[in-house]
Amino acid sequence: MLDEYLARIRAHRNNIYRYPRLLKSNLSGVERQFMERRLTEEQTARESLSAETFPLAFSLPKGRDMSAS
Repeated sequence: MLDEYLARIRAHRNNIYRYPRLLKSNLSGVERQFMERRLTEEQTARESLSAETFPLAFSLPKGRDMSAS
């Protein structure tokens, strides 16, 4: 099951990397709007799937960093 989630996260990541490259190309207004909307949808989907797959968040207390012992 984890493999399936990781594959889906990778697919979203690949699409997120692809859309900005496409946005740099010569697109019509409609195509540009579609790409911008898809980019936002892919980012949202990846964040949601990542949070579902890896629900734990590890954080340091405010004002601390990894080098402080």
